[in-house]
Amino acid sequence: MEYLIVGILVVLSGCFSGLTLGFFSLNVTALERKIKLGDKRAIKVYPIRKRGNLLLCTLLIGNVAVNSAAAIFLGEIASGLVAGVISTVLIVIFGEILPQAFFSRFALTLGAKTVWLVKIFIFIMYPLAYPLSLVLDKLLGEELQTIWSKREIKEIIKHHENNEASDIDEDEERIMIGALSFSEVLVKKIMTPKPVLFKLEKTQVLDKTTLIEIRNKGFTRIPIYEIGEDNLVGVLYSKDLIGLFEENKTVADFISKTKPIFAKDTMRLDTLMNRFIDKKVHIAFVHDEYSTFIGIVTLEDIIEEILKVEIVDEVDFATDMQHFALEQTKRTILES
Repeated sequence: MEYLIVGILVVLSGCFSGLTLGFFSLNVTALERKIKLGDKRAIKVYPIRKRGNLLLCTLLIGNVAVNSAAAIFLGEIASGLVAGVISTVLIVIFGEILPQAFFSRFALTLGAKTVWLVKIFIFIMYPLAYPLSLVLDKLLGEELQTIWSKREIKEIIKHHENNEASDIDEDEERIMIGALSFSEVLVKKIMTPKPVLFKLEKTQVLDKTTLIEIRNKGFTRIPIYEIGEDNLVGVLYSKDLIGLFEENKTVADFISKTKPIFAKDTMRLDTLMNRFIDKKVHIAFVHDEYSTFIGIVTLEDIIEEILKVEIVDEVDFATDMQHFALEQTKRTILES
């Protein structure tokens, strides 16, 4: 009879030990997320796991009680030293190591299947566990939620993409990391600098030579200035010149009616994107801290920074238009 009782106590010890590790390896925040995704296991486990201090007190009190009882019964079966050795081996192997290894591997599944058992344990231990849990609630407060930093989220995404079992592919990884990173990037990093820009004067006549030059430059949007090159007044869209044959037209006839916006070179890309969306424009003139014009930046530049790829449209002559502009300027200087 004593052997049967000891066996039952060791099994209970394993249950308490495994349940403790299994339930507390389940993050409350992760369970809430799984519930929103419709995980039935999380729905079962969450009400128990949410009351962390009551659950902890119940399982620990139960574990201590059955381990102590097992040691007492073993003491009646064998001598003190032998009983101590047997008790230690049984509890360590069958009451701790094996159940904890098993529960840690299948925590959510086993947790959902043993909720009924945990409720029984809570009911039995309630007179002792509940007062202790109240004390812990007062001293420690509610369990802290798990919040990941951007760097941690990026590493999680990379880890998932590298795992063969993940459904996140390389393109999705690149875009997600780009979306998390672009708010940390400043305008001056992605702008096309003033020295390599192709600009036109507002009163310039769009003759054949000018039209050919515009075509050869290959830019979709061209900054327009008046009087001085730093006095920018608008943008010319090269697509508006398609089919133009009259040579008495000037740049002023084709300037976009949408007023350009201005952005500091230290502005973050997320802020600029919100301005683009709010103003319904796709280009901004960039100035430094002294209000000096130093370049342009487009919505396309921001999207490229997020996607980590160069976007080429039907009128672009190169994959990287900033690099293309720089090479064009160098070639012009050398030819001069």
